[in-house]
Amino acid sequence: MNPLVLRRFIYLMGGLIVFAMLATLLADVSTSRAPGDLATELGAQRFEDGRYDEALTFFSEALRESPDHRGAIMGRAHVFMSQKKYPDAVAELNYLIEYLTRTLEQNDTTGRGALAAAYQNRAIIRDRLGKYEQALQDYISAIKTDEETVDEPGLIHKILYGDPNPSSARKRAIYLYEQLKLPPGKRLMRVPEIDAQQRMRKP
Repeated sequence: MNPLVLRRFIYLMGGLIVFAMLATLLADVSTSRAPGDLATELGAQRFEDGRYDEALTFFSEALRESPDHRGAIMGRAHVFMSQKKYPDAVAELNYLIEYLTRTLEQNDTTGRGALAAAYQNRAIIRDRLGKYEQALQDYISAIKTDEETVDEPGLIHKILYGDPNPSSARKRAIYLYEQLKLPPGKRLMRVPEIDAQQRMRKP
């Protein structure tokens, strides 16, 4: 092989390798995640698979990286709700509601959605525990905060869960309001097959 051609080939390959390394580094920098985001995403994946202990480990790791990471706090609440550890779930949601209420900026639409979801999740827990007046107030707070987030799920949800008429914060709030106006002996606060349609909300 011609030495000149070989030298040019080596230079070209070397330049391409350097270019590839710089491009990879630039891509990593431009797509870097905020502290706690990766652990929260991994926790959410474990949660969807029903691996609650592993999910809790990842969410806790995210909170060590970013102590007020709202996705990780909500994730922990989801785990505790799924395990029916309601006091623990309420504690997480109370903290998240207090934190977001104190720090939320007006143009933070994601944060507003997280706050509405936290209110609705706490409402669902209080609903399950028979604390209907408190649940109603939380449903109302969720609607006032961001009704779009806690509104009736869309078509994909209906297909996935086979539910043509899914629950929403507004529907449940109206139902509770109407029932609470009745004398105690005439109230029907729980309908198991309907109550089971309530699903935890993510922002």
